[in-house]
Amino acid sequence: MTAETRALRTQGGLVLRLDGRELLEPASLFRAFARELSFPGYFGHNWDALVDCLHDWHGPGQGDQDVAVLIAHADELLGANHLGLFVSVLCQAAWRANLQLDTDGVPHGTWSSFALHFVFLLDRTRPEAFAEAVVRGPDVGVARADGRLTATLTGEDWPGAYPVTPFHGSAPPR
Repeated sequence: MTAETRALRTQGGLVLRLDGRELLEPASLFRAFARELSFPGYFGHNWDALVDCLHDWHGPGQGDQDVAVLIAHADELLGANHLGLFVSVLCQAAWRANLQLDTDGVPHGTWSSFALHFVFLLDRTRPEAFAEAVVRGPDVGVARADGRLTATLTGEDWPGAYPVTPFHGSAPPR
């Protein structure tokens, strides 16, 4: 358990784990998220529904706790055609949860915001190699911060999203 994980749990946050080997195809990815994050039965098993269920957080704690989702063996996702889209969807869900905005970008009056983070745990892949696949997602920018690769939404469609500092190392293709 990392210091960050311990700190989040100490503060009453949730740490959930997924196995990257279960996320290689969209269908199995949706099933794994639904199972491990206790999504409601009406979860639509598609990208938009994933954003909605993560943002609306129907899982343990019901949205009153900060959440970190750790994805172990994330190296396995490197060859997945959907990796860029997947990271973009996770960034969208975090953006909405952190700012507690509805689908139109308007603050939701009755919901409390909560921190929603996703951590890809790489076993053998250098972050720079992972970055090349991640930036293929819509509106995703990557940077290195504190020795880690970070991904965030970029562009005018995402007000309040943090700007990405230039990637150091080999520049990921666009």
